[in-house]
Amino acid sequence: MKMIVPAFPVNEDFRIEALKSLNILDTKSEDKFDEITALAAYLCDTEIALISLVDNDREWFKSSYGFSTTEIPRKHSFCAHAILEPDTPLIVNDARTDERFHDNPLTLNGTVIFYASIALIDKNGFALGTLCVIDRQPKELSDKQLEALKSLAHQVVILFELNKKNDDLKKVEDKLRKRNESLKEFARVISHDLKMPLANVITTSDLLKLKLANNLDKETSEYFEYIKQSSFSMSDYINDVLDHYESDSLAQNKPELFKLNHLLREIAELLSIKPDCTINFPESNPALNCNKSALKQIFFNLIGNSIKYNDKEHIIIDIEHTEDNIFYFFKITDNGMGIPDNQIDSIFELFTTANGTDRSGNKGNGIGLSTVKKLVETLGGCIKVKSDLGVQTSFNFSIKKQTKI
Repeated sequence: MKMIVPAFPVNEDFRIEALKSLNILDTKSEDKFDEITALAAYLCDTEIALISLVDNDREWFKSSYGFSTTEIPRKHSFCAHAILEPDTPLIVNDARTDERFHDNPLTLNGTVIFYASIALIDKNGFALGTLCVIDRQPKELSDKQLEALKSLAHQVVILFELNKKNDDLKKVEDKLRKRNESLKEFARVISHDLKMPLANVITTSDLLKLKLANNLDKETSEYFEYIKQSSFSMSDYINDVLDHYESDSLAQNKPELFKLNHLLREIAELLSIKPDCTINFPESNPALNCNKSALKQIFFNLIGNSIKYNDKEHIIIDIEHTEDNIFYFFKITDNGMGIPDNQIDSIFELFTTANGTDRSGNKGNGIGLSTVKKLVETLGGCIKVKSDLGVQTSFNFSIKKQTKI
């Protein structure tokens, strides 16, 4: 009597679809699977252990212990028989006396005499293949060995599912990355195209105001001023959008050696600090070795906010520095408006603002702090805020030393 060629399961089309969806066929060997086959062979005291997947016309091995072939024809597959009754282990103590396998090429050449397998059943009930152990001589498994084999087969299925989830996450991340790149380009183009018209609006309103100076009443003058201030607000908004989307490239800059207080003075000059504002720099003027450009943007935004959102007659900003072997730590404390407790957790979210209006009566756009958080985390640190409403606000943040992104 000739060997019995394995039949196809009744759900074969769906089973193959489930197998293909794993994206695991013909992938490279992985330690996490190889360790399972090695352990299966050890526990069952067999020469061979395989993690097999039964494809359309072949049996392919994701992991093999003691067996050099990567795949065999499905018609010669012991595992193709095993998936026909996936809820029951297939145990063949001596293939030479089994009508299904007695003249199978693998039996005739002495490779598979003993065979035992547990079907690998996915969460939808499809038998994808097996975890099997094989020996070149007749054998029997104890109940404990069989239970161990079942446990290992369950771990294989879990690993398959984890691999699938990781693959899906990578695809989502890739889509998000591409979408983010498109948004960056869109923001850059739109912002660039809006800058010139805004500049023209500001210039034109000033020229008209001068030309009509003798014929302007108070209300009309206020309208001109409103146009100008609105244009400046829009310009600031555009600049903040550009800063946010360009923060990734800013974080790519290499570390450099510089003095902290020198950097802070540059920022104070850029912000055109007025006499009603006092900024207290760290007394030690420490030397830092990090991404200067990124740190400059962080301080520029935080100090700028400390000035803008301050309702005191005299603004006071204290800047502190400490460090350990791994991080630089910074603290910026101001005597400003403070942040309500119910808004503390959301102030770093994009387009979220804590206060209604700033010192000049303008409403913020909620981009600056989001950019700060993004830069700090890209530089390997974290940022936190503490605030006493109407009294003061402190921002504590860290960045890694000698950060190279």
